Amino acid sequence: MPHITVPDGLPGIVGLLAFKPSTGARLAALMHEVLRGDGPLSLADRELIAAYVSTLNSCEFCARTHGSAASHLDHAADLRAAAELGPEAAGLDPRLRALLRLAAAVVSGGSCVTEELIESVRAAGAGDEEIHDAVLLAATFCMINRYVHGLATVPPSDDDSYDRIGEEMARRGYLNR
Repeated sequence: MPHITVPDGLPGIVGLLAFKPSTGARLAALMHEVLRGDGPLSLADRELIAAYVSTLNSCEFCARTHGSAASHLDHAADLRAAAELGPEAAGLDPRLRALLRLAAAVVSGGSCVTEELIESVRAAGAGDEEIHDAVLLAATFCMINRYVHGLATVPPSDDDSYDRIGEEMARRGYLNR
């Protein structure tokens, strides 16, 4: 049961965004920018990073919805499995594996992002903007995951809900939901 009264039928962060529209709109804009703004990472790669960070943070709602969105954005890859397995998932290119390792380091703490790790991410083909965007995505979703958990939001219990929410996120993004 949520720690605060959120609107019925709005699971996870969706209910929190509706609960306080003044901050909800700003958080939605931040999520939209990091997941849909200009940058070298594909939309599916961004969703996968968000899903993997959420998996590491044990945030079921975010992990499953962003994993679903990633799969809807890239039908060729099994990104739902990659959201759980991270860099160890089959079929990921070396650059994305390295970026997922970088995101995992951010989850552990900013000081875990070492020069050696950054060198390995560069060696895998990532440039400054990809490194920046992966760190920002990971940091943003650490905050979002803690927001969702800190207020004890209720996730859906059925796979169809996650698929439907992920499909909508892939299609519409995060503004004016």
